[in-house]
Amino acid sequence: MPLPTGLSGVALSQHVGSIFYLHGFASSSKSTKAGFFAERLAAHGIALRCPDFNEPDFATLTMTRMLDQIGTEIARVNRPVTLIGSSLGGTLAILAAARFPDRVDRLILMAPAVMFAKPGHHLLPPERIAEWRSRGALPFFHYGYDGERLLDVGFYEDSLAYDAFGAAFRQPTLIFQGFRDASVDYRTVEAFAKTRNNATLALLDDDHQLIASLPLMWVDIELFLGLTE
Repeated sequence: MPLPTGLSGVALSQHVGSIFYLHGFASSSKSTKAGFFAERLAAHGIALRCPDFNEPDFATLTMTRMLDQIGTEIARVNRPVTLIGSSLGGTLAILAAARFPDRVDRLILMAPAVMFAKPGHHLLPPERIAEWRSRGALPFFHYGYDGERLLDVGFYEDSLAYDAFGAAFRQPTLIFQGFRDASVDYRTVEAFAKTRNNATLALLDDDHQLIASLPLMWVDIELFLGLTE
């Protein structure tokens, strides 16, 4: 896969020591993809940083809290960082790139939920949103805890203030998206990438998790990070 405009392995390799993995909604920093990338980066002597967005608790999670957490984490690193984001983590990576342009060097997005909490994205149907607002909290299956956990409606209300699809960012970006994704419509990701000359999109015959495609994706990621010729 060609690298996004303006990239070279030599330039990229200068900063590969600072890479963050941003996990998805109701997931954790110990997900399968986080483990996959941690193991392969470790072979290059690079430690993968994985913030846990479930802390201090899942119930009070909001986009604002997660973005603030990312800002705090990357401020501790004395050079620009790479953000790898999966699903909602991809949304966060986009928003962080726009908010912290001098701290974020480049992005790797996997099935990014670019329409999150907007029309066209089905986190919940309208009647469930109404119930969420009425009850104040709803249970969601949490893959990190392997069970249901309550989430306050503040998560949804707060998310309405953010627009990843329309975010302006200039960092070189590599995007992976599955044709068979039932959670993120590949056509919206195509539309997102189409108007950005800093982004390269790879469409894969895979589902939302992209687990089967990880070895193939890693070949492109190694090149993108300047870890291979």
